[in-house]
Amino acid sequence: MTNNNDQKILELKKQIETKKKQISKSKKFTPVTNCSIELDGIRYNIQVLTKEQIISLMVKLNSYAMSADDLGLLHNYTISGFNVAEWIDDLKSKLDFMSRKEEEQKLKAMESKLDKLLSNDKKVELEISEIESLLN
Repeated sequence: MTNNNDQKILELKKQIETKKKQISKSKKFTPVTNCSIELDGIRYNIQVLTKEQIISLMVKLNSYAMSADDLGLLHNYTISGFNVAEWIDDLKSKLDFMSRKEEEQKLKAMESKLDKLLSNDKKVELEISEIESLLN
């Protein structure tokens, strides 16, 4: 029974490792803007906003973009020195980056739980295998 559980745990750990590699390969947050936007007299730093604040700011900027588009001014409409579309793209990128970081944390927590569930015999076996591989 223990061997069966250990096998399942190791398979799950492999799946977690695969997901972690996929996340690490994904795009980093590289903004086009200077990340400091002023709207309605309030300055926002994209780097320190929460997910909820980023979503609210995206909704507000999108409504401005739609209005500017309706008025035929979208290409000329800038906020804090950057086009509104650039701000929206940066906010989307930051939100994606934050989501990837959250997923990474969840995967690490799951991996830690799985490590604790391994039987002592299997832990010893894995340690010995690791030492053997280092010596060869």
